[in-house]
Amino acid sequence: MLILGLIFTMSSTRFTPGDEADWPEYNGGPDKNHFSALKQINTQNVAQLKVAWTYQSGGADTVKNTTQMQCNPLIIKGVMYGVSAGSQAFALDASSGKELWKTTLNDKTFSMTSRGVSYWSDGKEARIFFGYGAFLYALDAQTGQPIPSFGSNGKINLIDGLKRPGADEYVISNTPPSIYKNILIVGTRVSESATALLGDIRAYDVRTGRKIWTFHTIPRPGEFGYKTWEKQNYKNIGGANNWMGMALDTEKGIVYAPTGSAAFDFYGGNRKGDNLFANCLLALDANTGKRLWHFQTVHHDIWDRDIPAPPNLFTLTQNGQKIDAVSVLSKQGFMFVFDRVSGKPLFPIEERPFPASEIEGEKASLTQPIPLGPEPFTRQSFTEKDVNDFAADRDDIIAQVRQANTGQPFIPLGNKRTLFFPGTDGGAQWGGAAVDENSIMYIPAKENPVYSSLVANPKAEDKQAQKSGKQLYLTYCGACHGENREGNHDGTYPGLQNIAAKYDEPGIRQILAKGRGMMPAMSQLKEAETKAIVGFLFGKNTSIKAPKDQKLSTVPYKHTGYNRWYDRDGYPVSQPPWGTLTAIDLNSGKRLWQVPLGEYPELIAKGIAPTGTDNYGGPAVTAGGILFIAASKDEYIRAFDRETGKILWRAKLPAAGYASPSVYAVNGKQYLVIACGGGKLKTKSGDKYVAFTLP
Repeated sequence: MLILGLIFTMSSTRFTPGDEADWPEYNGGPDKNHFSALKQINTQNVAQLKVAWTYQSGGADTVKNTTQMQCNPLIIKGVMYGVSAGSQAFALDASSGKELWKTTLNDKTFSMTSRGVSYWSDGKEARIFFGYGAFLYALDAQTGQPIPSFGSNGKINLIDGLKRPGADEYVISNTPPSIYKNILIVGTRVSESATALLGDIRAYDVRTGRKIWTFHTIPRPGEFGYKTWEKQNYKNIGGANNWMGMALDTEKGIVYAPTGSAAFDFYGGNRKGDNLFANCLLALDANTGKRLWHFQTVHHDIWDRDIPAPPNLFTLTQNGQKIDAVSVLSKQGFMFVFDRVSGKPLFPIEERPFPASEIEGEKASLTQPIPLGPEPFTRQSFTEKDVNDFAADRDDIIAQVRQANTGQPFIPLGNKRTLFFPGTDGGAQWGGAAVDENSIMYIPAKENPVYSSLVANPKAEDKQAQKSGKQLYLTYCGACHGENREGNHDGTYPGLQNIAAKYDEPGIRQILAKGRGMMPAMSQLKEAETKAIVGFLFGKNTSIKAPKDQKLSTVPYKHTGYNRWYDRDGYPVSQPPWGTLTAIDLNSGKRLWQVPLGEYPELIAKGIAPTGTDNYGGPAVTAGGILFIAASKDEYIRAFDRETGKILWRAKLPAAGYASPSVYAVNGKQYLVIACGGGKLKTKSGDKYVAFTLP
């Protein structure tokens, strides 16, 4: 049991003296509601906030701007626990920012961007659980030293148990595990290619690291859901993993675990069927891993429309009855809400027909589940009428829209350009939503169009053919970095045309081996293939013969990239708002307000109203009537009046805060802290944590 004994589940909120001062778990508590009961900072005085302290965590790449920090730090009894830009865990005095300890881990493993750590205590000892590449460490909370009795010398290797024939080795724990009693429940990020590892959810003993249970997200023969796949898919398909985190009802002993899509994301001709338990909200017995109920939000996903954030647990009122509920958001801009125990939908959901696939071998689901409530928090379609009025090349954009497949969700990719709206990463994104004590939900989202298509992969009979460095680049790298190495406009997938100005050849080889940021490790590459790709990037287009033991992907198609659509001036081609913050009453399902999140100063100077920007990260909401959020591309953190959406305060950060803030108090004084890592959307990288408080 956690030393704090803190349960934020709003159906039975109980605070003991001092408990409300802490931020004890990722996103605030086991309910993942990003909520603080603190009231010292309120709507009347929030404009007086000043910087209390700044901590330089180390590890930022301010030259290449490739590092990020997505960490939502924990604050427990005056100590803050977080993760640096260099992926090291640390502890600070939360009132001063003074460093107490910091790890110096140096395992040969995969690069990653961490969203934080987990804390456990039995009242006698306290541990921090920290994902470092492919390893999950147990650290002494007082010293930061690995605990030798856990796993193998303080760590467990997450790849154990996830291997399958032909898979790569990429696995990390980027989102903090959930802890129930003495059980550590772990999800992982795996690659999204056809060589992805299995996405099983595992539980371990917090003291020893012994595995307690495993839930197979791609069922084995005889298990429920096996018949929703082709036979033996658990041997040749990966993914369906919990990368986004979980919520936990500590009273009922239920863990709510969303899952991602099966890999490969955009073609499923080799996995015909609905594909349970990919794209599902799973309710599992936290003690045993037994499935209690599930709901699939996308059948046979071929759009990468996985659930993007942890669930929220709250209590709503319908027909005068209070109901313990759980909800998940979607990249499409929907919210699904269920009875926490039975799994019964609390708002109607109907199955609607959508187009068939034009790709040979693909069999798209005939229908998809569409919730009739709560109201969507994004627009649902993009046509030529929705092109931005001040787009620099508007006529050309309209002409391209007319030639594309667009106008509704769930259009299967084909040979022709197909538009996603909202884009491939949402809609809602990994920052998730906040819920206050009145069951009002606050959702950051974005509405930027993305386009892609499918092209043929090399056929199996060509596996011994000569492969040039360029062909290998197009196979493994081109979908993200562009056919001509141009990258995408906002820098999420950087251009590689002038790679020699930033990296030497050993540096590129290291990135291919370990990954970085959003890029997974290319551990499936043979040495000759790596050499040929690196050579191509540095102007030497050599050819190799595929190794005799090379296992080609069984997927006959690849997609042409996550192409966010901007005009020539760099603005999204859709009508604003491009980034939003929305408040929804969960009792009625009705939208209360929606405002733009973020702005472009140069457009404001031209008299254009705030448009919102692309955003990453979540909010924090308080009983003082405030919602805090950074997330936006313009590098500000803002305080909104949670009742109206009016901005009450903002402060410029040293780098963009693509993370979720934490709210806490030490010695009776309330603070707000945010990780300022930048490094996305062509914004500079940073490594500072900044805390604010009242004078």
